[in-house]
Amino acid sequence: MVTTDKNLHAQITDLIAHEKELRSQLTDGEITPEEEHAQLREVEVQLDQCWDLLRQRDALRRSGGDPDDAEVRSENVVEGYLN
Repeated sequence: MVTTDKNLHAQITDLIAHEKELRSQLTDGEITPEEEHAQLREVEVQLDQCWDLLRQRDALRRSGGDPDDAEVRSENVVEGYLN
C-alpha cells in the first residue's frame, strides 16, 4: 500500500482517538494503570513514527524528491531524537 499524507493524517486521527479511549478505560476501571501505560507507549511510538514520516515526505517534496521514498523509521530512531 502506498502511504499518502491523507492516509497518515487518518492514522494519526485514529491513534489519538485510541489514546483517548485508553484514558477513558482507565478512568472507568476497565484496564489497569499498567495496561494503560503499556498501550499508551505503543500508541505514542506509532504517533511519533507517523509524524516523522510526514516530515520526511514534506522534506523530500520540498527538495524535489519523491515523497514516496520516505520510509518508516524504527522506534529507536524516532524515540531517540533530541527536542
